[in-house]
Amino acid sequence: MNRRIALFAVAQIAGWSASPSLLADQNVMITDVPDYSWYAGCWGTAAGNLMGYWDRHGLQDFYTGPTAGGVAPLNSSGSNQGIRSMWASKAGFDGRPANKPGHTDDYWQYFYNEDSYSYESTAEDPYILQGRAEHPPDCIADFIGASQNKWRDLDGECSGNIDAFAFNFWDHTGNRRVNFTPPPSNGLPMRDVQSGLKQWAQYRGYDAEVMSQLSDFNPTIQGGPGFTFADLKAEIDAGYPVLLMLQNPYELFRSLRPPQYIPGNPRGNPEIHAMLAYGYVMTDDGQQIVRYRTSWASGDNMFSSWGSDIWQAGMTLRGVITFHPSPKITKTEVVDGGLKLSWDGPSSTLIDSTAGTSYQTHWYSVEKADDLNGEFTAAADPVSDHEITLSIGDDARNAFFRVKVMAPEEAGKPRE
Repeated sequence: MNRRIALFAVAQIAGWSASPSLLADQNVMITDVPDYSWYAGCWGTAAGNLMGYWDRHGLQDFYTGPTAGGVAPLNSSGSNQGIRSMWASKAGFDGRPANKPGHTDDYWQYFYNEDSYSYESTAEDPYILQGRAEHPPDCIADFIGASQNKWRDLDGECSGNIDAFAFNFWDHTGNRRVNFTPPPSNGLPMRDVQSGLKQWAQYRGYDAEVMSQLSDFNPTIQGGPGFTFADLKAEIDAGYPVLLMLQNPYELFRSLRPPQYIPGNPRGNPEIHAMLAYGYVMTDDGQQIVRYRTSWASGDNMFSSWGSDIWQAGMTLRGVITFHPSPKITKTEVVDGGLKLSWDGPSSTLIDSTAGTSYQTHWYSVEKADDLNGEFTAAADPVSDHEITLSIGDDARNAFFRVKVMAPEEAGKPRE
């Protein structure tokens, strides 16, 4: 997680270079994925890359601030720095009133700018020390619990969260957790990454299915199911980037002893790092390689082999979090005797550089029923757009409609 030990060089993996077309049997990636630089924690930055991607690809209300005309940009440099408010709000930043505290004001000991901040501070959160109310959650880092030093028992592993860090509750058997919510602590709802991502999506007016799972090579599960490279490949093939959590498997906490005027934490958060996988490479000699955003704006050519070796920042992969946003009908209107439906929903394009193919991964079926408890049936052929106009008669004026996301195969569309 520590940006000071970031590995910015292009990874050279078992003789494989950044020219994959020479050796790759498959070189597949989701296009147009943001590459933001580290800001207020790696989990916030990695999730920012993810939600910035979805804002650009079908879920336009994830970011609605003043930066880049309200559309998440591909980078966070120069005039695009305001996009960082999506994951870490701050008074006076990206259109926020100067007298309205945000994430870094309430939870960081200090956060002056991107070069001066209280990384790994174990101090009490400022809103507590200053005796003021905590601001309602309004950014990704708020919902995932990042930098919020209020929980003394995080699943029996550590205590925190210290500044810049967040925590996720894993199923330690290696099984999947879908739409999991942590138990309360001292009467308060406890926040973690997986539950926070779903809650943030709901705050922005959407819903999503969120899943977490330890990697299949994690030594602590010893033969448990675990998330495999085949699972990662399936997620990418379906058009869904995957969050990666790096952590040395046996380091569950650290004893942190800061200057005397700040309380220490004998069970503080361990070293972690978060990244976003958006592609994979399979070489003709059997190597399985993951392409990812490092959360340090390192560019396109960052890769690691699937397995227990070091990935970045001196750590291996502990587990993954998948995020599948749900479609939402946003507008209905009668036009020329027809019914026009518009919706938001995922819209990814996948390319295979080796095969020279590019295709849309998300299609939609509009379904109709006469009542909410009735059977929904397709009202038209599948479409890849986010709107459709249906011919309707008098019998359909009181009908119910829904939109369902489909894979190309379900829609009868070949991947080519």
